[in-house]
Amino acid sequence: MLDHLNEVNNKKIYSVFDEKFKTYGKVVEGFDFSCLIGYMNEKTTIPENGNIYVPSVKEMEENEIFCGIRDVIYGSMPIQIGYCSGRNSTYNGFEYHKGSEINVAVTDFVLVLGHTWEIEDNKFHVGNENLFFVPKGIAIEIFQTTLHLLPCRVTDEGFKNIVILPKGTNTPLEKKSENPKGEEALLLQKNKWVLAHPERKQLIEQGAYPGLIGENKQVKY
Repeated sequence: MLDHLNEVNNKKIYSVFDEKFKTYGKVVEGFDFSCLIGYMNEKTTIPENGNIYVPSVKEMEENEIFCGIRDVIYGSMPIQIGYCSGRNSTYNGFEYHKGSEINVAVTDFVLVLGHTWEIEDNKFHVGNENLFFVPKGIAIEIFQTTLHLLPCRVTDEGFKNIVILPKGTNTPLEKKSENPKGEEALLLQKNKWVLAHPERKQLIEQGAYPGLIGENKQVKY
């Protein structure tokens, strides 16, 4: 799969097992995510159009693995387990959080990643990102300094991804500043700072900051 993706795309795609991934995150070992993956396969479907994100799923959080992830990876801080799925293939937006994000690949997919320290004046330039292939069944930790967004599909069927985050992340703000300055202008939801390409109308209409500069690109498969 990775060889094929590199044949059809004009930007190199790395594996998450590559040294290149180390400044963005790491592969998570020592946990059996099979129950959560089983739930995703049995109880969720990929939408026919667009994408879906659910921040918190009670049934997934009642799984016995919840306490282990919370206590070992997040140092006993409150967390949430949810998922995203869909047919996205573009990388015309980025988000970041204050705290790591765990992704568990229920299907193969590609992540497009950047570094928060490459944001200047609330702008990130297309070309500074790197692309990584995440194989089905692999879990990764994405560091809080890593820009990311929805996975990109690598098949016609789309993608499924389990998403674990500090509790409350990606939920509505009680109040948003009317005249935000600096980083505050990027804050779209709780613990969710976003830069969108001006052509990504859906995010812009939600209030995302148009800070992604350059070509509106996509991953081919």
